[in-house]
Amino acid sequence: MPMRGMQIAGCAALATLCCGWDGLALAAPHAQDALYAAVKAHRSDALALLEQIVDIDSGTGNVDGGVRVEAVLSDRLRALGAELRTVPAEAPDLPPNLVAVVHGKGKARILIVAHIDTVFEPGTAAGRPFSTAGDRAHGPGVGDEKGGVVNAVTALAILHDLGFRNFGSITLLIDDSEERGSPGSTRLIQSLARQSDVEFNMEPGDPPDALTVWRKGSANIELAVHGRAAHAGMAPGDGRNAAVELVHQLAALQDKFPHSGDGLTVNLTLLKGGIRMNIIPDSAEATLNVRFRDPAQFAAVLAQVEAGAKATIVPDTTVTVTHTDAFPPLTENAAIDALAARARAIYQELGLTIGLSGNGGASESALAMAEGIPALDGLGFVGGDFHTDHEWIDLNSVTPRLYLFTRLLMETGAAPPRKLQP
Repeated sequence: MPMRGMQIAGCAALATLCCGWDGLALAAPHAQDALYAAVKAHRSDALALLEQIVDIDSGTGNVDGGVRVEAVLSDRLRALGAELRTVPAEAPDLPPNLVAVVHGKGKARILIVAHIDTVFEPGTAAGRPFSTAGDRAHGPGVGDEKGGVVNAVTALAILHDLGFRNFGSITLLIDDSEERGSPGSTRLIQSLARQSDVEFNMEPGDPPDALTVWRKGSANIELAVHGRAAHAGMAPGDGRNAAVELVHQLAALQDKFPHSGDGLTVNLTLLKGGIRMNIIPDSAEATLNVRFRDPAQFAAVLAQVEAGAKATIVPDTTVTVTHTDAFPPLTENAAIDALAARARAIYQELGLTIGLSGNGGASESALAMAEGIPALDGLGFVGGDFHTDHEWIDLNSVTPRLYLFTRLLMETGAAPPRKLQP
C-alpha cells in the first residue's frame, strides 16, 4: 500500500559491508556497527528461546501452558532488570497476563504487545515440535506469534547490553487470549495504551517482507435454533427439526456475503446440531466469523442475519441471534504512515526494502489506536500458513527483523511520535 504524502528519510552513508547474516549480504553503516554485532551475537540465543517456548503447548485457555511460557519469559526479562507483574485475566479459564516494564532515562513511553496463546490443542507440540528445514522453521505458533515474542524480548536484551536508555519506559505486555479477541486483556491493553506514546505489535510480517498498516476488525454472530425433540423412527412428525432450520438459515445467507478478499468477509466456523442419531434435534447452533474494514459493514451483516431469523421454514422453531465483538479494525492513517516511514528508512540501512500491507487477521493494535496512540503492526519475523499444521517462519528474516525492531525502539525512544488527533 503506498504511503500517503510521506517522504522516506534518506539512509546513512554505507561505509562497510556485513555479510553472512541469515544468508544475506547486508549493507552496514559504520555508526551502527555495535548494534550489528549485538544482533549477530543474540541470533542463536533468540532461536533457542523460540524453540523452548514453541515446544510448550499454550493454546488459548491452556492455563498451565500459558503460565509455563510466561515463567520462561519472566526469567529472561528479570535478568534485564525489568519490573514484572502478573495481571489476572479479565475472563474465566485463562492464564494471567504478564507485564514487564524497563525504565530508561528519557521521555518516550513505548508499549509492546505480543501474545503467546495459539490455536492448537494440548499435545500438538509433542507431536510436531519446533524444527527447521532449509530456510524455514516450523512448529505450533512459531510465527503467530511466538516468533514475535522472541523478537521483542531479544531486542530488549540488546538494548540492555548496549546500555541504551534513551526512553522513558518500555512496557511489554504478554497477552494470553488474543486468538479469542483478547477477552482476558482488553481493559489492560486500553489502560496501558493510555499511558503510552506509541504501540508496537509483534504479529508476524507478511511475505515476502512487509509491515502491517491496516487490519480488519473481527466479530462473531451466533445463531441458536430451538425446536422440539422426537423419536426419529416412531414419531418423527412430532418433532421440530432445529438442525434443518439452521441449514435453511445458513443457505439463505450463503450468497449474500463474500467469503474471501480484502474487504468484508463472512464465514461459517462452528456448527453443532443434535445429540443422538435417533432423535430429531431440538437445538442447533452455528457461528459466523465476520471480518470488516468498517464497523458499518458488520452492522449491515448483523441486520441481515437478524431479519432472516424471523423467516423460519420449519414450523414452531425459533432462531435467536447474538453477537460478540473481538477487535475493531486497524485503519491506516498519517500516524501509522509516519511510523512505517521510520521503519522503511531503517531497513534501507541494511540495503533492504520492506513493504506495507494489510490483512484480515485482527490484532490488539486496533485497541491501542482507539485510545489515541499511533500503532505499527507486523513487527515479528516473516511467516505464513498460520493456524495450520505447516505454519512457518522465514529464518532469513530473523536478523533483519531483529535489527529493525531494536533500531525502531531506539529511534522512537529518542523521538516519540505525535499522538493521534481526536
